Parts: sequence; C-alpha cells; structure tokens
Amino acid sequence: MDLLNPSFWIFVATTGGIYSLMALGLYIQFSLAGLPNFGHVAFMAVAAYTMAILVARFGVPLPLAMLGGLGASVILAVLVGIPALRLRADYLAIATVAGGEIVRYLAINMQEITGGPIGSMGLLGPSQVAQYNGGWQAFTRDIASWAEPVLGRFGQTDAVMAIICWLIVGLCILGLWVLERSPWGRVMQGIREDDVAVAAVGKNVVGFKMQALVVGAILGGLAGMLLALQIGVFSPEDYQPNITFYAYLILILGGMNRIWAVPVGAIIFTLFYTGTRFLNFYPLSLFDSGERAYLRLFIVGLLLVLFLAFRPQGIFGDRRMILEK
Repeated sequence: MDLLNPSFWIFVATTGGIYSLMALGLYIQFSLAGLPNFGHVAFMAVAAYTMAILVARFGVPLPLAMLGGLGASVILAVLVGIPALRLRADYLAIATVAGGEIVRYLAINMQEITGGPIGSMGLLGPSQVAQYNGGWQAFTRDIASWAEPVLGRFGQTDAVMAIICWLIVGLCILGLWVLERSPWGRVMQGIREDDVAVAAVGKNVVGFKMQALVVGAILGGLAGMLLALQIGVFSPEDYQPNITFYAYLILILGGMNRIWAVPVGAIIFTLFYTGTRFLNFYPLSLFDSGERAYLRLFIVGLLLVLFLAFRPQGIFGDRRMILEK
C-alpha cells in the first residue's frame, strides 16, 4: 500500500471515523463535564465482546447484538460511576484507569467466555473458529452492489464502511452540538468549571456526571463495535490503555472545546499514526519495518508534548476555555 493508493485513503477515512466517534465520547466526559476518564477504552472493549459473544455463541441477529453491546457499555459506566464519580478528579482518573485494566485482564483470563488471549477467534472454543461479522459483511456488500455502478471505486465495501462511519459521526456531532447548547449542556459546563457552585444551586452533580459518563460510554461502545466489525478479528490487545490516550490526543489536536474539530483531530492523528509506514528514507531505512513501527509511538508522544507546550488549546480551540481542574 503506497501513499497514492486510494485504498490507503479509504483506510484513513474509516479509521479516522471510528477514532472520531471514540473521541466524541471522551469529549462529552472530559471537555464538556470535566471528567478525566483514563479508562475510556473499556467501554469499547465491553461493547465489542458483548456483540461478538451474542452473535457467535447465541446466534443473536447483529442489530440486536449491537444494542446489547451498547447496553453492556451503559452497565459498565454505571458500575464504574457509582463508586468513582464522588472522587476528586485525580482519584477519578486513577479509578478509571484501574477499571479499564480490569476489563482487559478479565478478557484475557476468562477464556471460556471471551476466547482469552486469541480473542474473538476462540469464542466457540479451541476446535472452532468463531465469526461474528458475517451479517455486517453481507450488509456492506448489498450496499456496495447498489452503489458501485454510481460511485465506482467509492462504492466498494471498504468505502461503504467509511461512509457509514462518517454518517454516524455526523449525526452524533449534530446531536451533541444541540445537547451542548441546551440547559443540560450548560449544567455540564458549570460542573466542569466549579461543581461545588453547581451543587449549591440545587443541581444533582453526581447524577449529571453519571449522565455524561453514560453518554460517553455509548459513543465509546459504538466505536468499539465498529472497530471490531472493521478488523474482523479482535483480541484484548486491540483495546489496550493507549487507545484512550489516542482519544485525548485527538481532542488536543482538534481543540479541546470545539466539538466540530474532533473529526479534524482524528484525521490528523490517523495520518500521523498510519503514515509512519512510508518513513523508509535514509537514515530511517537503516531500521527494519518492525522497528520503524515503534516510531509511530514516538511521533504520537512527541506531538502530544509539543501541542501541550505550545498550543494546549489545539488547532481550533480557544485558550480562554481550557479546563482548569
């Protein structure tokens, strides 16, 4: 795959759409309500595993299984939120990191349910290879067969996946934009700035924080399921803690307080993250492809440090509205 190959850009669009959805969940929790959730990836993992288990083990139709995945994300948000949301911000961050790691290690060790380290392939046990995305592949093929005569290359199944992801992202941004400007959104912003003052005027601060956590969990769960459907086979390693920090970087790149800038940050991040495969010129050509893959982690970290140092509000953000929690 080279830089001028349309397949590469379709891949960037699909991945950027999934990352946008993931970061939108964190936008509600962190940028709007001021909740430092460092275990956001747990919602993605729980939704993906629930969906795959329902389809592969119980034969549940994919749409119902996806609803089950979203329900599992909501349940996890409530279970995490009940003890954690009364904590101070720094302790809340620690608690959410722990929650995310608990989910990942449960997925690794509960082999009879989750397939263990090999993930979704082992959902039916060692003697069978489980498949959970057959319905999704049929759905995208049906759309592609209708669209390909009209859209050409952009009517193929990979492009259809990208279009579906961005349609969902667009609808979510529109809905969240309306919510952000509603009385509910203003209460959330008040909690972000001073939750004691909001509580003093009679608002249930913990209840509103729980609502933000649940809305973010739904978006994170949807992103996790789309990621699972996109890659076809997943394991606990696909939902490591660094995924959460990718979402934070996307927020920082686009602008911490601009919801419409989240997709911009996601596309920029995806280009940086996937584009390292093209860094094959001297002196980087002295390293093999596996070693160069680690360069992407260095670039991501360096980018985060530089933005925090020189433009903490992001590309489109407003410095006056940066969180001071």
